[in-house]
Amino acid sequence: MDPSTYTDPQLTFQDRLVIDAIVQPKSDSKNQETAKPDKLSKKETIEKLHNLNDPSHAEFDPTVFQLWDLPLLTAKLPAPIQKYVLTPYINWAKGVVRFQTDVVMVTHLILYFTTIVPSAILLFYRFSYLHGFVHWFMQLFYCGAFTLMKHQHIHMNGVLSPKYYLLDTLFPYLLDPMLGHTWNSYFYHHIKHHHVEGNGRDDLSTTMYYDRDSVPDFLCYVGRFVFFIWFELPMYFFRKGQTKYALRCAFWELSNYVALYTLYNYVNARATLFVFLLPLTVMRLGLMVGNWGQHAFVDPADPDSDYLSSITLIDVPSNRFSFNDGYHTSHHLNPRRHWRDHPVAFLTQKSRYAEEDALVFRNVDYIFITVNLLRKNYVHLAKCLIPIGDQVDMTLDERVEMLRRRTRKFPKPSSKKTQ
Repeated sequence: MDPSTYTDPQLTFQDRLVIDAIVQPKSDSKNQETAKPDKLSKKETIEKLHNLNDPSHAEFDPTVFQLWDLPLLTAKLPAPIQKYVLTPYINWAKGVVRFQTDVVMVTHLILYFTTIVPSAILLFYRFSYLHGFVHWFMQLFYCGAFTLMKHQHIHMNGVLSPKYYLLDTLFPYLLDPMLGHTWNSYFYHHIKHHHVEGNGRDDLSTTMYYDRDSVPDFLCYVGRFVFFIWFELPMYFFRKGQTKYALRCAFWELSNYVALYTLYNYVNARATLFVFLLPLTVMRLGLMVGNWGQHAFVDPADPDSDYLSSITLIDVPSNRFSFNDGYHTSHHLNPRRHWRDHPVAFLTQKSRYAEEDALVFRNVDYIFITVNLLRKNYVHLAKCLIPIGDQVDMTLDERVEMLRRRTRKFPKPSSKKTQ
């Protein structure tokens, strides 16, 4: 498989539209339109993407399941199931969610409350190692999608309609610890800290001070977060004069640890290990592996630019299974942008991305960006790059050097005052 030309059939419909709009087909024919006569223009593609998100338009296409696009379901499911199961479910769920595109949020909540919650209760009631490992593997399968659903939740002040405010507010307190998060820590770190600092010099999770292709640097980065974030984040808020946030994030983080300590020592140690402690460990590691990939390429020409410190991925795991998390530059440009709006926002602003020398990749997700960097496999990453702007005229070797240059560590500012 050549990552520079391969188009994954599992891409979302929106991602396929974006790929068709920005990737020029390789052909020796003078008239390339004959190779793909149904290719939409950029204007038509943008209009199509808008229509898919517009509940008042005939082409409106809500996301119901992550694994299958709705047109596939309607084409494959028997008519009675569509009429009496799928359609009534969609119509009901559109009244439950905050945005009518987000039927999938209800689907996920139903999935979690009918599988992982009763499974956890049963483990505390009657533990077995076989059940424990099955439960943990189920959590590993769920944790990525849940985290990005939670990501949408904290950025958009919830995922459910206001009339379900109580459920919308409370479900994270039950599900977060089961899926690797401590209470409210993601909110304070991501919303009140990371998006304020934007991977800059004061960001506790900044990649700037590390060589992003160095295994020792990566281990230091991950270890610092895993072992010290519970202390460093409150101290960050204290330094910024935000005492309220400092006390709140410390309270929720430490109270979660107290709850885990109590469950482990006085309720059921083995169940606590599989239901809470292993998910917490994996999630803390996963968050840092992902953040390393998201902010691995920082251009020294302008490290504070969202275009030059984050990237865009058109990729299956990042977008189909993680609520368009691949459009990370778009997210940093507008943290309040709805996840379904990222593809059309990117395509609308593609010329600006090109002018700013932003990076767009295909056929690689954040985890494998991290893996390939630590293997120093820049050639593979350069092949995954979708060249835009001046990058189009670069050779493969020039793209490799550009990527390598953007992974070098920045010097830390001196603490000594100049005389």
